[in-house]
Amino acid sequence: MEESRKNKDLNSLDLRPVLSLNNANAKETSALDEDSLAALLRIAFYARGIERGATAFLIALDHNAPYENPNFAWFKASRQPFVYIDRVVVAESKRGQGIAKLLYLDLFAAAMDAGHTRVVCEVNIDPPNPASDAFHAAMGFFAVGQATIHDGAKTVRYFEKALRWSLR
Repeated sequence: MEESRKNKDLNSLDLRPVLSLNNANAKETSALDEDSLAALLRIAFYARGIERGATAFLIALDHNAPYENPNFAWFKASRQPFVYIDRVVVAESKRGQGIAKLLYLDLFAAAMDAGHTRVVCEVNIDPPNPASDAFHAAMGFFAVGQATIHDGAKTVRYFEKALRWSLR
């Protein structure tokens, strides 16, 4: 199976549920429209969802993706190669059930299968997202930098997790 399809179960048929969940959590991620989500899914290394993205989803890109984003650019300049978690969202009513952890573990396995040795992401410092900070620490991520983006509207902390082949 082609690598790009093996790591994806979200597609153009899932735009509405993914958009709905994403945009309900735009403060933590960023708002999308159908065109930007479709473009993101096309370049994604990994795009999986629970209930077609209505309950949860995770979208990640590898360092070769043609993606214009200040956080992705920061990692491209300092951390290649990598798999970048662009967004992960779990519906509020489903949080605390281990869904995000399952998606992350699946992403880690897909990344290792493709030969990647690190997964990276960012978490908001301002506006704060303490639940995400705690989750990423529990998943073994460590801080590697921070930046203020979008003309000062957001400050983010950059995280990295080294993947170890022996964890499989």
